[in-house]
Amino acid sequence: MASAIRIGDLLKSRGFLDDRQLHIALIQQKVTGDMLGDTLIDLSFVSSAELAQSLAEQFNLEYIDVNNYVITEDALRAIPKELAEKIGFIPLDIEDGMLSIGVTNPSNVLAIDTVTKMTKQAPKVFIVDAEGFRDSLEKAYFFLRNPIRERMDSLINEIKTADTASGAAVTALADLIITDGIRKNATDVHVNPTASVVHIFYRVDGVLQFGHCIPKAAHAGIVSRIKILSQLDIAEQRLPQDGSFRFTVLNKTYDIRVSTVPTVYGEDVVMRLLAGSASLLRIDKLGFDKVNTGRIKMLFQKSNGIILITGPTGSGKTTTLYAALREIDLLERNVITVEDPVEYKLSLIKQTQVNEKVGYDFSLAGRNFMRQDPDVMLLGEIRDEDTAKIAIRASITGHLVLSTLHTNDAVTAIPRLLDLNVDRFLMSSALLAIMAQRLIRKICKYCKKEYTLTEQEAAVFREEGLTVASAFKGQGCLKCNGTGYAGRSVVGEILIVDDDIREMIYSGASIIALKADAVKKGMLPLHKSALMKAAEGLTTFDEVMRVSG
Repeated sequence: MASAIRIGDLLKSRGFLDDRQLHIALIQQKVTGDMLGDTLIDLSFVSSAELAQSLAEQFNLEYIDVNNYVITEDALRAIPKELAEKIGFIPLDIEDGMLSIGVTNPSNVLAIDTVTKMTKQAPKVFIVDAEGFRDSLEKAYFFLRNPIRERMDSLINEIKTADTASGAAVTALADLIITDGIRKNATDVHVNPTASVVHIFYRVDGVLQFGHCIPKAAHAGIVSRIKILSQLDIAEQRLPQDGSFRFTVLNKTYDIRVSTVPTVYGEDVVMRLLAGSASLLRIDKLGFDKVNTGRIKMLFQKSNGIILITGPTGSGKTTTLYAALREIDLLERNVITVEDPVEYKLSLIKQTQVNEKVGYDFSLAGRNFMRQDPDVMLLGEIRDEDTAKIAIRASITGHLVLSTLHTNDAVTAIPRLLDLNVDRFLMSSALLAIMAQRLIRKICKYCKKEYTLTEQEAAVFREEGLTVASAFKGQGCLKCNGTGYAGRSVVGEILIVDDDIREMIYSGASIIALKADAVKKGMLPLHKSALMKAAEGLTTFDEVMRVSG
């Protein structure tokens, strides 16, 4: 293994940290007494994952994102939780008697010795980040000892036998449905009633997956339980309702947004699961190509103007915004955000969360932000005319404004803003860039196989000027839960608003003309960007067509 060097020097050598940041971290460390690495993470100068990746490189070990790794039950059964927790490692996988383990400290010789004695083989060692380690260790052993499928089958049999659902059974069933969504890292849970049963679906990596089938007798009770938690009217079944509640699993609290809609078979419920915290990324780790990564970094150094990120719900817009915020010098520029909800927490940024119940929305926050001496303002979403006008006005009075908008591509953000009654001249003057993006699933590296494209598939590549004869697919394996995919990457297009496009916006040029001019000047359309990832073997042709058509 490589010789240990000071953590500050290690991070500086990899471009994650500069001298000013290290100086401030050392000052805070004297006050708090925390470890330097923990202080740097607390200040958001580096993320837990970046610290782990740096250690992995130094010690010539492989880093694993344990949050997105499927830990096998055989590995967990080989090592008692109490022992793994005490010594500081997590079992990941076991193959031919060799155990793979994740450690946060590359010098954890005790973990290697312990596993070697227990399995009679030296383990394969990976580096994992400290935050992911804690969460994954608790989660993995909890679900090993409390198998959701067995508990749900028991409750379903109880309801079928009694032909009715007791209050205790309904409460347990509703909690298990949500808990299973958290176990699967789902973003949404769908409770979908039919004539005879209730189907539970989970949206994982942007795609719906079938979860469970529940007796119809439990439907009314499950809906009522969710409504009570969300403080909704349980007697009102004729109108849609929206609410929210907080749900705690393994000492981690999730914000759950609830939407109910009446259907011919009863109320349909969709719950959006919001973890409240996520791993911070850097722009060059999102998946944009080098050219677009450079453009984004350049844009976020501007002192004024508005940058919009567009795309459907769940397309990673907020993640991109925060990754780009990390390119801003937070020691010299005052950054204020208003979000719904706050997904990432950064120490040197003033973050607020909308509260519709007391009238605190994006519009009110935007108006009051101007008194907070901001350099950069992040408005989580432009939803209405007032917010749009505030964002535009702030951007032409010496502030850099960042926000998101729901449109299909970059160019259609312009008619969307016009639809919100934004002045055409002010908009053309204020806009710096519009980014459109999607999240595309990556092929599982463990079951990835090459295949020959059909003539129809190859023709789609040729339409975008790409000559490709073969591509890749995931066959499905234990590592990817049989899906053939593991993890996601960004695909996107960036419309840079230069003087020519500014003039075209002001003069009312068509969407087609605007897009043609942007492409001529180097904008890579979203569909072509996705196809290029398929040509590189990062994703599949089917996934490209699903995401970008």
